[in-house]
Amino acid sequence: LIEKLSKSNVLEQEKELILFQAISEGFVSDDSVAIDASHFEARDKATASEKKEKPEPQKRGRKKKEEQASYDQQKLEEEENKALYEKKIEAQLEVSLEELRSEMPIEPAWGIKKNSEGKNTYWFGYKAHLAVGTKSQYILQSVMSSGSLNDGKAAIPLLKGIQKLPISIRHACMDAGYDYVSIYKQLLSMDVNAVIAYNKRGEGETLGYDQ
Repeated sequence: LIEKLSKSNVLEQEKELILFQAISEGFVSDDSVAIDASHFEARDKATASEKKEKPEPQKRGRKKKEEQASYDQQKLEEEENKALYEKKIEAQLEVSLEELRSEMPIEPAWGIKKNSEGKNTYWFGYKAHLAVGTKSQYILQSVMSSGSLNDGKAAIPLLKGIQKLPISIRHACMDAGYDYVSIYKQLLSMDVNAVIAYNKRGEGETLGYDQ
């Protein structure tokens, strides 16, 4: 039964039917959505990862003009050949919702997340990425992924799914793990206000501003 369900999208279809019924009957009239992720441990045991060979140490100093051009071209080709969710989040902006869902990595993997005390917690398994109506508490969109997927990389698939619902969302609330330019661009294209915690990524103090 589990194998048959894993190869079918019947649960997704039933979930959507229930949500659309709830919207049509007036149970869901949210104008704000909250997005976050939660972890699920896998029943599978983690397999030992293969030891990677150490890369050759890079030469110090600036590269020659020809070397720099060749290096830039190599990096560009490497980025283009990556799977969709290995690329930067901005690559998702021009991709359809169907492709974003089908390309989502779903094999169990090691995940890491800071708990409420600021300490790292580890698990082997999956993540559930949820977009929840802040008033009704209905799950408006959801997606499962490998535990290793960055939370921010699931935001655009969730937001594009919300676009297809017959409700008008005006505000989207997320924590600092979603503070990416691409996510702001997606919200802007939907005419939705972003309420996202600021993620200070190694920046120094800005003169005239406190926290």
